[in-house]
Amino acid sequence: MNAIELYKRTLQQILDRVFDEQRENLEKVAARLCDCVTSGHFLYIFGTGHAHILAEEMFYRAGGLAAVIPILDEPLMLHVSASGSTTLERQAGYAAKLLEKYNLGSGDMLIVCSNSGRNAVPVEMAAEARKKGAFVVALTNVRHSQSCSPRNDLNLRLMEVADLVLDNGGCIGDASIDVGLAYKVGATSTAVGAAMLQAIGSRCVELAIQSHREIDVFSSSNVDNGDAINERILQKYKPLVDKL
Repeated sequence: MNAIELYKRTLQQILDRVFDEQRENLEKVAARLCDCVTSGHFLYIFGTGHAHILAEEMFYRAGGLAAVIPILDEPLMLHVSASGSTTLERQAGYAAKLLEKYNLGSGDMLIVCSNSGRNAVPVEMAAEARKKGAFVVALTNVRHSQSCSPRNDLNLRLMEVADLVLDNGGCIGDASIDVGLAYKVGATSTAVGAAMLQAIGSRCVELAIQSHREIDVFSSSNVDNGDAINERILQKYKPLVDKL
């Protein structure tokens, strides 16, 4: 079995386990999110490094919720300085300053994505958001977090400061398969995290429909009628979401 098949099998095993073991928490987050976005509040979502991809995954997406505000800070992403983002993620106090730019508060939800859950910025982001009254969900790798010490002034891991934890079921270090190096290759946190978030968003919409609550969902702009559907949503949300 070569690396392509081995990665596929490993990823499928993780997905099967996560959707089995995390089913109750996925349901809880979806229900809470439905209450949030159908009552005029927002889903905020944040990650540093590669985890910022998951914030973009939920934003302005075909079939995705409109009431989403991604917290995208360029120095914490990869396209400015990949190694620099790693250093900055460990800086105490940065999260509080970043959060000052947003109106997050009671009734809102924040999902913080961090595979290790040990560094200052994601941990402090979750702690600061809870102080503001938001419901905080950690999307993290519990096994990895338990294997390492916190690297922040709070001396806590992300899973220890959130209201609810979603475990992405990954390996320690994220890479998942052995191809003959001294360490593994094939990270899974992005693929699994995206699947979990899309499942939550889909269930959220389903719950709203079942309970006859209005919910705004983007269409693909590349199908007939998509632009017309999205234009109505954009007129409503552009004054509220600056990145739209």
